[in-house]
Amino acid sequence: MPDNAVDTLLVNRYVNGVLDPDKEMLGPVKDGGHIIAHTAPGCWGPMITPCIRGGHEVTQPVYVEGAEPGDAIVIRIKSVEVTSLATASGNDKPIEGRFLGDPFVAVKCPGCGTLYPETVIQGVGSGAIRCANCGEDVSPFEFTHGYTMAFSDKGDVGITVTEQAAETIAKDGKEYMKTPEHSVQNPVVTFAPHDLVGTIARMRPFLGQLGTTPSRPTPDSHNAGDFGSFLVGAPHEYTSTQEELETHRTDGHMDISRVRAGAVLVCPVKVKGGGVYLGDMHAMQGDGEIAGHTSDVSGISHLQVHVLKGLGNAGPILFPNVEDLPHTAKPFTEAEKASAQKLAERFGVDTLEESLPVSFVGSGPTLNDATENGMQRAADLFGVTVPEIMNRATVTGSIEIGRHPGVVTVTFLAPESYLKKAGLFDLAKAQYG
Repeated sequence: MPDNAVDTLLVNRYVNGVLDPDKEMLGPVKDGGHIIAHTAPGCWGPMITPCIRGGHEVTQPVYVEGAEPGDAIVIRIKSVEVTSLATASGNDKPIEGRFLGDPFVAVKCPGCGTLYPETVIQGVGSGAIRCANCGEDVSPFEFTHGYTMAFSDKGDVGITVTEQAAETIAKDGKEYMKTPEHSVQNPVVTFAPHDLVGTIARMRPFLGQLGTTPSRPTPDSHNAGDFGSFLVGAPHEYTSTQEELETHRTDGHMDISRVRAGAVLVCPVKVKGGGVYLGDMHAMQGDGEIAGHTSDVSGISHLQVHVLKGLGNAGPILFPNVEDLPHTAKPFTEAEKASAQKLAERFGVDTLEESLPVSFVGSGPTLNDATENGMQRAADLFGVTVPEIMNRATVTGSIEIGRHPGVVTVTFLAPESYLKKAGLFDLAKAQYG
């Protein structure tokens, strides 16, 4: 990697669905520099584009100057802006006979048998994605219940539209979705789903994918413990063992709605330069992404990156906006501290903890596995026991779902002494001070 690092890097190129540490990165960008990225929609568009091998279409990773394995990269999310005018989404159902083991990764044409076939769009509706070689309907997914959503000019709300409006949008899908010029995905609005009509949803965009490159080739949507478990023993070329998955993943695919403008994310570095990538922007989502998918959109994001030497975190650590913290994990007010001090004097407690919020991301095949993973990561970094983290998360925090089936945040008020020893105090203080 050349040493001519830049202050600001513009990113508008994408991977073919696979994060590969052996492929060339963009950059380098300086430690303290900025990444401005035009991201393509995630999930549904790539899912119905078989030449994309990972279920998403994230940005080409960026090399950050000075980042080495064992370090962390601190990502400050400066802004997240939706550019799409409309999108479509809903529950998915894989179609048997159209994939090899995993419909997100290895699509196989049911007509000519081509693996990862190129496609053409013919008309609108669920049968519109055709194999360029033989003309067979080749989409590996269909909707069980779906909707098409248009967004307001103000960017405050979206509404689900009628069949007629959905078909109008479908006929000019790339324009309505504002698909970036270098993206190859088929626009999901082509399917024109319309099972919900007239539903209003508040917009609050965030990044479903944000992180660092795993240390072995990994389909981008599978860079987490839940979807990653589909790789264990898989019949395609990206097959993995459980040990390999645990060793190499960086949990960049989180779908945590709190990963939005104003938040700070601390990502593990497992390859030289880190390889910061992003994508899968969503216009809105509650906790859990329980439908499997939400409103995938194109957008522009501004990030600032800093290298934190030697942190050694196993997974992402999140410092959300104050308003996104659970009630029990918000920093204490002066009035609350005064009340606590009176109690301490009454019961002979000499010293009260000074604490600040922190969220550890955990992932696994199930939500229980993800919770255990997040608590173990917190315990390991702070050098304490899991039962202590369980108690702190129960009375001073919360377990919040990022994605069903298996991404969570373990949020709690951490003693300042723990944060200082780990090297996280300055970040927490700047976010909540």
